[in-house]
Amino acid sequence: MIATSGLVDFHCHLDLYPDHQAIVRESEEAGVFTLAVTTTPRAWSRNQELAQATRHVRAALGLHPQLVAERASELPLWEAHLTETRYVGEVGLDAGPRFYKSFDLQKQVFEHVLRCCAKAGNKVITVHSIRAAKAVLDHIEAYLPPSQGRVVLHWFTGSKAEAKRAVEMGCYFSINASMLDNERHATMIAAIPLDRLLTETDGPFTKTAERPSKPADVAVVVEALSRLHAMSAPTFATMVRSNLRSLLEQSGEGA
Repeated sequence: MIATSGLVDFHCHLDLYPDHQAIVRESEEAGVFTLAVTTTPRAWSRNQELAQATRHVRAALGLHPQLVAERASELPLWEAHLTETRYVGEVGLDAGPRFYKSFDLQKQVFEHVLRCCAKAGNKVITVHSIRAAKAVLDHIEAYLPPSQGRVVLHWFTGSKAEAKRAVEMGCYFSINASMLDNERHATMIAAIPLDRLLTETDGPFTKTAERPSKPADVAVVVEALSRLHAMSAPTFATMVRSNLRSLLEQSGEGA
């Protein structure tokens, strides 16, 4: 297993582990650049407080599409916090059967999020798109010019054609181990340009060795992707770090 220092976990729900403070400390000690996404605006302040004391953890301001039905009223709170961070997520659309009844409301919220990010400029947004790849890309194209912010498609499971469209729009992709376990998704991932790839765990919603994945487990993803692309794992890890630097520079400034 490669060393964890310098690896990137661009999508992890640190506040959903049993001990939030301990997992932040563990991520910091492992040296993994970790984006701690949030699912509601009310979760932002505590995540930001813990992340500010670290070198490697950053907090993202989110309003998860699966929670829009009961949390859309928090959108003004989300907007009020937006000036406090350059990272936004988890946001997006979910057209799965459990959440489809709120899809119209999700689209309204996502449009508002993208418009606010475009107005603010330089935001980096980690986006959920389950069964909604086309709608997500349509929204990004309509409401977030590439010069006004950057999108990272989290756990993207769209078609190769949709991935190609996303690449042409300037999007990046964060890849986790579960995606690579699916042959169709792995084929789509193999077609994504190397300079648009980032890594993620989406812990604790994925598992490593039968336990919830932690940011350090992103090493498993790096090793799997390096095999897919016939590269050494350290070389691939270096490339992902370079991709992250490029993403941050394109969106306005360094990490």
